[in-house]
Amino acid sequence: MIKSYKFRRHLSNFIIYLILGVMCIIWIMPFVYLVLHSLRLDGGVIDNGALLPKQLTFQHYIDLFAGNAPSGAGKATLYFPQWFTNTFIVACFSCVISTLSVLAVSYTFSRLRFGVRKTLMNIAMILGMFPGFMTMIAMYYLLKIMHLDGTLFALVLCYSCGAGLGFQISKGFFDTIPRALDEAATIDGATKNQIFWKIILPMSKPIVVYTVLTAFIGPWTDFILAKIIMGDDVSKYTVAIGLQKMISAEFRSSYFQQFMAGSVVVAIPITLLFLKMQKYYVGGVTAGGVKG
Repeated sequence: MIKSYKFRRHLSNFIIYLILGVMCIIWIMPFVYLVLHSLRLDGGVIDNGALLPKQLTFQHYIDLFAGNAPSGAGKATLYFPQWFTNTFIVACFSCVISTLSVLAVSYTFSRLRFGVRKTLMNIAMILGMFPGFMTMIAMYYLLKIMHLDGTLFALVLCYSCGAGLGFQISKGFFDTIPRALDEAATIDGATKNQIFWKIILPMSKPIVVYTVLTAFIGPWTDFILAKIIMGDDVSKYTVAIGLQKMISAEFRSSYFQQFMAGSVVVAIPITLLFLKMQKYYVGGVTAGGVKG
């Protein structure tokens, strides 16, 4: 009986690990393909159907940052360092503003009690059900009226102004912090502002890290809104728009390797950041999933 139980347990574990291993290979293969073919020596979209490149080189990465055009491509049209800088600036400013906004709104709904609290929370929940792309054209025309279209400031404004509507997870985390701490601090003479900055936030590292990561990765990877707002000035593109342009019909045959190299470069910072902050990220998601 015991041997039969151990056999079934080992068999089930083997099947589970086998399935997970296959899923892991399927998940990681596109990234491996991306890295290998970003190092492929010869240009072009297709390498005679070969899965692995025959010769490797870092020249595509050098061309990417130097703005050099491949042989036969004509005038250089790459502004990848500028695109990367634009995206980094927008992502950083949006991240700071969005994080402060989300945490402030979450703390307000979690700790304060006022007449329209439930009403505002319900309105925010309803607004969150509508896809963001429904308002993009309206936002573009409003920015155009204010002469802000085609500017990085407009992107920061659009990414960060509505961030407070995503307060649900952070509020759920703040709900798990005992209110006795607030009451003790209030008795000692602390204000709501002091309680938030000196007591609640130091205890909320997982949700702060989670909010920072989600607030950063949105602007870092967004394409649709940035494409609508930034117009046709190539030097003002973000990375997502620039990479899309590199695989357009006009440039695909010449810049395909640079596109793949750029995709790897863009993925590296956010991947390292996620790996470094993974335990806090997971902690923020799970701890914020309570009813409040």
